[in-house]
Amino acid sequence: MKLRPGLHRIGNDIIAVHLIATDAGVTVIDAGLAGHWRDLLAELDAMDRSPADIRGLILTHGDSDHVGFAERLRRDHRVPVYIHAADAARARGEKPPKTPWPGMRLGPTLGFIGYSLRKGGLRTTPLSEVIELQGGEVLDLPGDPRIIALPGHSPGSIAVHSPAVDALFVGDALTTRHVLTGCRGAQPAPFTDDPQQALDSLAVLDCLQASWVLPGHGTPWTAGVDQLLPELQSH
Repeated sequence: MKLRPGLHRIGNDIIAVHLIATDAGVTVIDAGLAGHWRDLLAELDAMDRSPADIRGLILTHGDSDHVGFAERLRRDHRVPVYIHAADAARARGEKPPKTPWPGMRLGPTLGFIGYSLRKGGLRTTPLSEVIELQGGEVLDLPGDPRIIALPGHSPGSIAVHSPAVDALFVGDALTTRHVLTGCRGAQPAPFTDDPQQALDSLAVLDCLQASWVLPGHGTPWTAGVDQLLPELQSH
């Protein structure tokens, strides 16, 4: 799905993957589930692109629903995969995350589980090789993505800011659709290692200019970062 020139999304409000497209190629943000591979190929085809145009994959953190097709893209197409050093072991399957499931509602939770199973959530292949980030880097990839450390959801959670497409990709630093309750609007994400740290980390986003805020779960936020943080604090 084309969101705006140079900015695309595959998946849906349950689990989303994002693409930055420029004349220099494509940067992929997160890798969803293994079954999103076909969606990636279909979106690239609609863009008149192919996996050969992908210059890099950036993971906002190392949870399995963001790592999905990453190893396939790295192994079969030689695409470098970037992740914060603090989450590298998680992405390699060496350090499983905490898995609290608080405040569940039956319908949304079953929808999340069902969608995950249909999209190959049990077939994620851990990464065997990554490029480790520290935060603060501007990567030499399409969209000139800047890495912003946002520890809390996981130790190595990051946001990715691309002024070229007026977008901020936040992974699970927050959500606009809670996968366990179905509640919509900017709010803390579930499965968070340290909820207070996650909220505190978001303060670094306050000075950013980006019309589009794109979480890994939920509807794109198009009212800008300056409207997002007050909404988040109200939850």
